[in-house]
Amino acid sequence: MPIFRKKQTIMYPSTANRKKLVLTGLCLLLTSPLHALACWDQAAQRYGVPAQLLIAIARVESDLNPHAVNRVNGQRNASFDIGLMQINSSNLPTLAQYGIHEADLFDACTNIHVGAWLLAKSFERNGVTWNGLGAYNAACTKLKGENCRRARIKYAWLVYRQLTPQRSRQRQFDISNATRASGSASPKVPLILASRVFP
Repeated sequence: MPIFRKKQTIMYPSTANRKKLVLTGLCLLLTSPLHALACWDQAAQRYGVPAQLLIAIARVESDLNPHAVNRVNGQRNASFDIGLMQINSSNLPTLAQYGIHEADLFDACTNIHVGAWLLAKSFERNGVTWNGLGAYNAACTKLKGENCRRARIKYAWLVYRQLTPQRSRQRQFDISNATRASGSASPKVPLILASRVFP
C-alpha cells in the first residue's frame, strides 16, 4: 500500500520580515560577548597573553555569558565568580582601589581586561606554564600538593580543548608568547583600571 505524503510548501519570509530577521540577528551578534573582539585583542596585547587563550578561558568559565554568576564557591569559602571570565569576588577589594565594583564586572570588556590582568599575574607567579594557566582557576588556598596539581592540570586541559580546532590539533601548545615584552616586576594595571585611575 503506497504512502502518500502531502506536498510541503516552503514559505520564505517577506522582504520586510527578512529585514527584521537580519536586524534581529545583527542585534544578537552585537550583544554577544564576541562583539568585543577589540577588547579581547586590546587585553591580549596589553598583558601579553594570547586573545585565543582568553576566549578559551571564557568558554570554560562562563560559556561566553557576560552575565554568568557562580555561587558554588560560596558553599566553601563565601566567594562567588562574576561575568565572562568569572572574576572571583575575593578580587573585589583590590579592584575597588581602581574604581571597579561588582556591577562593572558584568560589562564584557571590563571583565575581559580584568581576567587578562589576573592571568598575567598568575603567569608571573607560576610561570608561563600549564600550572600557571591552571592557577587562574585553582588558587589552591585549600587544596595542597598533589590535589592542587591535579585541579590545575584538569582546568588547563579544559581550556586547551576550547582553543580553536586548528590550534588544539597541534602536539604542543606554546604559550611562551604570553610573556610580556616589558621586563616589569609586576603585571601592568588592567587597561580598564588604568583608564579609571589615570584619566
